Amino acid sequence: MLSKLDDAPDPQIRQLRQQYVSRSEADLAIRQAIHAHLENAPLCAIDTFTGHLCDQQAQIDAFMKSTEYKEILSSSMTHGLLQTEPIRQAVAKYFDWAMLSHRWDRKEPRLHDIQDNDVYALDPVGTIVKLQKFCEVARDAGYRWAWSDTCCIDQNSNAEVQRSVNSMFVWYRHSALTIVYLSDVPPLSKSGALANSVWNTRGWTVQEFLAPAVVLFYQADWSLYLEDGSPNHKLSVTIMQELQETTGIDAHALVAFRPGMTGAREKLQWASSRVTTMQEDIAYSLFGIFGIHLPVIYGEMKQNALGRLLQEIVARSGDITALDWVGKSSQFNSCLPADITSYKALPYLLPSLSEDEMQESVSTLRNPAAVEASKLYTLLDTQSAPRFANSRLQLPCITFPVTEVRRRPGQDRESCFTYDVKADGLQDLIITTEDRLIQFWPARPTRQTFLLVHRWNRHDLELPDFADDAQSVVDSVPESPLEDTNVDLDSQSRGLRLVVRPGQPFGALFLAQQRGWEYKRIASDQNIIARVRDMTAVHAMMDVRTLEIL
Repeated sequence: MLSKLDDAPDPQIRQLRQQYVSRSEADLAIRQAIHAHLENAPLCAIDTFTGHLCDQQAQIDAFMKSTEYKEILSSSMTHGLLQTEPIRQAVAKYFDWAMLSHRWDRKEPRLHDIQDNDVYALDPVGTIVKLQKFCEVARDAGYRWAWSDTCCIDQNSNAEVQRSVNSMFVWYRHSALTIVYLSDVPPLSKSGALANSVWNTRGWTVQEFLAPAVVLFYQADWSLYLEDGSPNHKLSVTIMQELQETTGIDAHALVAFRPGMTGAREKLQWASSRVTTMQEDIAYSLFGIFGIHLPVIYGEMKQNALGRLLQEIVARSGDITALDWVGKSSQFNSCLPADITSYKALPYLLPSLSEDEMQESVSTLRNPAAVEASKLYTLLDTQSAPRFANSRLQLPCITFPVTEVRRRPGQDRESCFTYDVKADGLQDLIITTEDRLIQFWPARPTRQTFLLVHRWNRHDLELPDFADDAQSVVDSVPESPLEDTNVDLDSQSRGLRLVVRPGQPFGALFLAQQRGWEYKRIASDQNIIARVRDMTAVHAMMDVRTLEIL
């Protein structure tokens, strides 16, 4: 061993030894590589060789006693310069882990069932068999460590649950392999069985599939789905097409998903048909998808958990597409939905205008609307981004005062009411809601203020929005309804183009004044589609405010 030459009596031998990496240098480099690798690893995992559950320190201890450690240590000491890449590869090969994605059954093995026990020695009945087969498949694939959410989290430790829920996306993301077990897909199933699996209905399985780079699907008998023996089913066109059709998730996102705030409304729609055993998990299971870390508070109930998630999305990104929904309002904030299912309906999209159509519309506004359009543009440009904190939303918008609300006759005993609504500057609307509203008109006024509002975002101003650019879900078309916005414009021209947009139908919010000039959203089970009565009457769009909504 070269290390024995460190204390050699001959100075020349010791000098010769100094030309090589010392044992302490090599050991330090190995330990640093281990800690870097385990930063993104689960807190504990099952040793697929021994069947025992090990925390990270136990995994490190096992490695330090292994032949793998001795080999990389010896190899590192035979070079004049420290070779970090072979060390990193050796550490990754030993510590890489496989993750399980599955639908929970009624009685799954928990931490106390496997702690201090050999998984393979447990009585092979019920879901113990699933755990044993998962560990065997992971071991046969070459991975020493395996993680299952049923038994690798201490559910009695609030700190561990907090960390696990907020880290789970990262653990799947950095796994060497994610094994998806489809307990309800029989052997020799044809294409389409995966789409019909209950696995596709669960909330947590969205991130469990999107996060990892390598995924394999296994049927009920632990044979590969469609007998596809390729090393990664994310590269299977057939399987990805089946998943795209059943989940509505774009094929590119299925294969190469990147977490972040971009495309918030689309991501919420992905989860809108999913269910979870614990009601709060419908929100917690999306933390990783949005790259968000929040406290996990089981018992806070679904509306509060979802409300905190949506509040964080709006507050951090300024993206107000999360306000696009139909259904019931949340008690957390009336601008948010009470349930994730409210995002099932597609958001209302502005009619697409070509550049020629835009120019034609702008030309009709040149005189005398140009000056007022420029003022409107400046008003909106100086508004702050939406702010959301402590369940209060501050929303910049163009407001249209409601002048008349009349309930249609014959609905006294109904649970849902239809109203004819008039507002200054807008065409008349019909709005359906479960709320029983105060009826008023010019001859019978009310002291309560009602507004229809047009939310706006920076795309409407045709200004660049650099937030979260690097985190795009897919290479999607711009949110602006123009086919090409690469045009050099002055503020007056931008103002005129801006005015054209409210001239098109837009999704409006219906707000009712509360105490202290705060407002609440009146929810509807249908999109409220409004349209400016006269596009040339720019003055009707000049009431720009930031409203506080409860």
